Amino acid sequence: MPAPLQISPSILAADFANLEAELRRIETADWAHVDVMDNHFVPNLTLGLPVVEALARVTRVPLDCHLMIEAPDRWAAGYAEAGAGSVTFHVEAAADPVATARAIRAAGARAAFAVKPGTPFAPYEELLDEVDMVLVMTVEPGFGGQSFMDDQLPKVQAVREAVGRRGGEIWVQVDGGVSADTIGRCVEAGADVLVAGSAVYGADDVPARIGELRALARRHACG
Repeated sequence: MPAPLQISPSILAADFANLEAELRRIETADWAHVDVMDNHFVPNLTLGLPVVEALARVTRVPLDCHLMIEAPDRWAAGYAEAGAGSVTFHVEAAADPVATARAIRAAGARAAFAVKPGTPFAPYEELLDEVDMVLVMTVEPGFGGQSFMDDQLPKVQAVREAVGRRGGEIWVQVDGGVSADTIGRCVEAGADVLVAGSAVYGADDVPARIGELRALARRHACG
Protein backbone atom coordinates (compact mmCIF):
# COMPACT_ATOMS: atom_id res chain seq x y z
CA MET A 1 0.00 0.00 0.00
CA PRO A 2 1.24 3.52 -0.74
CA ALA A 3 0.45 4.71 2.79
CA PRO A 4 -0.01 3.04 6.19
CA LEU A 5 -3.49 1.70 6.79
CA GLN A 6 -5.48 3.99 9.07
CA ILE A 7 -8.64 3.55 11.11
CA SER A 8 -11.00 6.53 11.48
CA PRO A 9 -13.96 5.76 13.78
CA SER A 10 -17.04 7.84 13.06
CA ILE A 11 -18.43 9.65 16.07
CA LEU A 12 -21.81 9.67 14.30
CA ALA A 13 -22.27 6.34 16.11
CA ALA A 14 -21.08 7.71 19.46
CA ASP A 15 -23.07 9.06 22.40
CA PHE A 16 -23.53 12.74 21.51
CA ALA A 17 -24.21 13.59 25.15
CA ASN A 18 -20.69 12.45 26.09
CA LEU A 19 -18.50 13.23 23.10
CA GLU A 20 -15.36 14.03 25.10
CA ALA A 21 -15.55 10.62 26.79
CA GLU A 22 -16.39 8.95 23.49
CA LEU A 23 -13.29 10.46 21.90
CA ARG A 24 -11.17 9.03 24.71
CA ARG A 25 -12.49 5.56 23.83
CA ILE A 26 -10.91 5.80 20.36
CA GLU A 27 -7.49 7.15 21.32
CA THR A 28 -5.85 4.11 19.69
CA ALA A 29 -7.32 5.13 16.32
CA ASP A 30 -5.56 7.27 13.73
CA TRP A 31 -8.39 9.77 13.26
CA ALA A 32 -11.79 10.67 14.65
CA HIS A 33 -14.21 10.97 11.75
CA VAL A 34 -16.63 13.86 12.29
CA ASP A 35 -19.71 13.97 10.07
CA VAL A 36 -21.00 17.51 9.60
CA MET A 37 -24.51 17.53 8.11
CA ASP A 38 -26.69 20.56 7.44
CA ASN A 39 -30.10 18.99 6.60
CA HIS A 40 -29.82 20.49 3.11
CA PHE A 41 -27.14 18.57 1.21
CA VAL A 42 -28.22 15.46 3.13
CA PRO A 43 -31.48 14.84 5.02
CA ASN A 44 -29.94 14.89 8.47
CA LEU A 45 -28.61 17.47 10.91
CA THR A 46 -25.66 16.74 13.19
CA LEU A 47 -23.13 19.28 14.43
CA GLY A 48 -21.23 22.28 13.16
CA LEU A 49 -18.25 24.53 13.55
CA PRO A 50 -18.57 25.43 17.27
CA VAL A 51 -18.77 21.76 18.25
CA VAL A 52 -15.78 20.85 16.09
CA GLU A 53 -13.81 23.66 17.68
CA ALA A 54 -14.73 22.33 21.15
CA LEU A 55 -13.83 18.75 20.20
CA ALA A 56 -10.44 19.82 18.89
CA ARG A 57 -9.62 21.27 22.30
CA VAL A 58 -10.31 18.05 24.21
CA THR A 59 -9.04 15.23 22.00
CA ARG A 60 -5.64 13.77 21.27
CA VAL A 61 -6.97 12.15 18.11
CA PRO A 62 -6.83 14.37 15.01
CA LEU A 63 -10.22 15.27 13.62
CA ASP A 64 -11.19 14.08 10.15
CA CYS A 65 -14.11 16.36 9.24
CA HIS A 66 -16.46 15.19 6.49
CA LEU A 67 -18.60 18.11 5.35
CA MET A 68 -21.93 16.94 3.97
CA ILE A 69 -23.13 20.50 3.54
CA GLU A 70 -24.15 23.00 0.91
CA ALA A 71 -21.71 25.77 0.01
CA PRO A 72 -18.54 24.08 1.34
CA ASP A 73 -16.58 26.76 -0.55
CA ARG A 74 -17.73 29.20 2.13
CA TRP A 75 -17.29 27.01 5.20
CA ALA A 76 -14.56 24.42 4.63
CA ALA A 77 -11.52 26.52 5.57
CA GLY A 78 -13.19 27.42 8.85
CA TYR A 79 -13.09 23.80 9.96
CA ALA A 80 -9.35 23.72 9.37
CA GLU A 81 -9.00 26.93 11.35
CA ALA A 82 -11.08 25.35 14.13
CA GLY A 83 -8.52 22.58 14.53
CA ALA A 84 -9.47 19.80 12.13
CA GLY A 85 -6.50 17.90 10.75
CA SER A 86 -8.33 16.90 7.57
CA VAL A 87 -11.34 18.48 5.87
CA THR A 88 -13.36 16.71 3.19
CA PHE A 89 -15.94 18.44 1.00
CA HIS A 90 -18.31 16.96 -1.57
CA VAL A 91 -17.65 17.77 -5.20
CA GLU A 92 -21.39 17.68 -5.81
CA ALA A 93 -21.78 20.70 -3.54
CA ALA A 94 -18.68 22.75 -4.32
CA ALA A 95 -18.88 25.61 -6.80
CA ASP A 96 -15.08 25.85 -7.07
CA PRO A 97 -13.45 22.67 -5.74
CA VAL A 98 -9.93 23.80 -6.61
CA ALA A 99 -10.26 27.02 -4.63
CA THR A 100 -11.92 25.16 -1.76
CA ALA A 101 -9.12 22.58 -1.56
CA ARG A 102 -6.49 25.31 -1.66
CA ALA A 103 -8.26 27.26 1.09
CA ILE A 104 -8.32 24.17 3.33
CA ARG A 105 -4.61 23.59 2.82
CA ALA A 106 -3.81 27.26 3.36
CA ALA A 107 -5.64 27.05 6.71
CA GLY A 108 -3.36 24.21 7.79
CA ALA A 109 -5.33 21.00 7.18
CA ARG A 110 -5.20 18.16 4.70
CA ALA A 111 -7.74 18.68 1.91
CA ALA A 112 -9.96 15.96 0.50
CA PHE A 113 -12.95 15.60 -1.77
CA ALA A 114 -15.76 13.06 -1.55
CA VAL A 115 -18.00 11.46 -4.15
CA LYS A 116 -21.43 9.98 -3.45
CA PRO A 117 -22.31 6.49 -4.76
CA GLY A 118 -24.04 7.92 -7.82
CA THR A 119 -21.19 10.29 -8.69
CA PRO A 120 -18.48 9.03 -11.06
CA PHE A 121 -14.87 9.68 -10.17
CA ALA A 122 -13.43 10.19 -13.66
CA PRO A 123 -14.63 13.80 -14.18
CA TYR A 124 -12.79 14.81 -11.00
CA GLU A 125 -9.50 13.01 -11.53
CA GLU A 126 -7.78 16.29 -12.35
CA LEU A 127 -8.49 17.44 -8.78
CA LEU A 128 -5.93 14.94 -7.47
CA ASP A 129 -3.25 17.61 -7.87
CA GLU A 130 -5.08 19.74 -5.29
CA VAL A 131 -5.93 17.24 -2.55
CA ASP A 132 -4.39 14.84 -0.05
CA MET A 133 -7.22 12.29 0.01
CA VAL A 134 -10.27 11.10 -1.93
CA LEU A 135 -13.30 9.74 -0.08
CA VAL A 136 -15.47 7.18 -1.85
CA MET A 137 -18.83 6.83 -0.12
CA THR A 138 -19.89 3.19 0.20
CA VAL A 139 -23.37 4.17 1.45
CA GLU A 140 -25.63 7.09 0.61
CA PRO A 141 -24.47 9.98 2.82
CA GLY A 142 -26.73 11.16 5.60
CA PHE A 143 -27.21 8.36 8.09
CA GLY A 144 -25.10 5.76 9.89
CA GLY A 145 -25.78 2.06 10.10
CA GLN A 146 -26.46 1.50 6.38
CA SER A 147 -25.44 -1.61 4.47
CA PHE A 148 -22.15 -1.58 2.59
CA MET A 149 -22.46 -1.05 -1.16
CA ASP A 150 -20.13 -3.52 -2.88
CA ASP A 151 -20.81 -1.91 -6.25
CA GLN A 152 -18.66 1.05 -5.13
CA LEU A 153 -15.49 -1.04 -4.91
CA PRO A 154 -14.62 -0.61 -8.62
CA LYS A 155 -14.69 3.13 -7.98
CA VAL A 156 -12.27 2.70 -5.07
CA GLN A 157 -10.00 0.74 -7.39
CA ALA A 158 -10.27 3.43 -10.09
CA VAL A 159 -9.21 6.10 -7.59
CA ARG A 160 -6.27 4.00 -6.44
CA GLU A 161 -5.17 3.44 -10.03
CA ALA A 162 -5.45 7.16 -10.82
CA VAL A 163 -3.41 8.00 -7.74
CA GLY A 164 -0.79 5.48 -8.85
CA ARG A 165 -0.54 7.03 -12.29
CA ARG A 166 -0.02 10.50 -10.88
CA GLY A 167 2.35 9.54 -8.10
CA GLY A 168 2.61 11.26 -4.74
CA GLU A 169 0.94 10.28 -1.50
CA ILE A 170 -2.80 10.66 -1.79
CA TRP A 171 -4.91 8.60 0.58
CA VAL A 172 -8.02 6.73 -0.51
CA GLN A 173 -10.77 6.65 2.11
CA VAL A 174 -13.98 4.62 2.27
CA ASP A 175 -16.92 5.52 4.48
CA GLY A 176 -20.11 3.57 5.04
CA GLY A 177 -20.83 0.05 6.20
CA VAL A 178 -17.19 -0.73 6.98
CA SER A 179 -16.97 -3.64 9.40
CA ALA A 180 -14.98 -6.80 10.07
CA ASP A 181 -16.91 -8.38 7.19
CA THR A 182 -16.21 -5.67 4.61
CA ILE A 183 -12.91 -4.05 5.55
CA GLY A 184 -10.85 -6.64 3.69
CA ARG A 185 -12.63 -5.94 0.40
CA CYS A 186 -12.05 -2.22 0.87
CA VAL A 187 -8.32 -2.67 1.36
CA GLU A 188 -8.02 -5.09 -1.54
CA ALA A 189 -9.70 -2.49 -3.76
CA GLY A 190 -7.13 0.11 -2.73
CA ALA A 191 -8.46 1.95 0.32
CA ASP A 192 -6.00 2.88 3.04
CA VAL A 193 -8.18 5.01 5.35
CA LEU A 194 -11.16 3.12 6.74
CA VAL A 195 -14.09 4.90 8.40
CA ALA A 196 -16.15 2.73 10.74
CA GLY A 197 -18.96 3.93 12.98
CA SER A 198 -21.26 1.34 14.50
CA ALA A 199 -18.65 -1.37 13.91
CA VAL A 200 -16.44 0.45 16.43
CA TYR A 201 -18.82 2.13 18.86
CA GLY A 202 -21.13 -0.88 18.92
CA ALA A 203 -18.39 -3.02 20.48
CA ASP A 204 -18.15 -3.69 24.20
CA ASP A 205 -14.39 -3.12 24.01
CA VAL A 206 -13.80 -0.25 21.61
CA PRO A 207 -9.96 -0.27 21.65
CA ALA A 208 -9.98 -4.02 21.03
CA ARG A 209 -12.34 -3.57 18.08
CA ILE A 210 -10.08 -0.90 16.59
CA GLY A 211 -7.17 -3.31 16.93
CA GLU A 212 -9.19 -6.09 15.31
CA LEU A 213 -10.12 -3.92 12.33
CA ARG A 214 -6.54 -2.75 11.93
CA ALA A 215 -5.26 -6.34 11.98
CA LEU A 216 -7.84 -7.44 9.42
CA ALA A 217 -6.94 -4.54 7.15
CA ARG A 218 -3.23 -5.33 7.35
CA ARG A 219 -3.88 -9.00 6.62
CA HIS A 220 -5.69 -8.17 3.42
CA ALA A 221 -3.10 -5.56 2.43
CA CYS A 222 -0.46 -8.27 2.59
CA GLY A 223 -2.53 -10.50 0.34
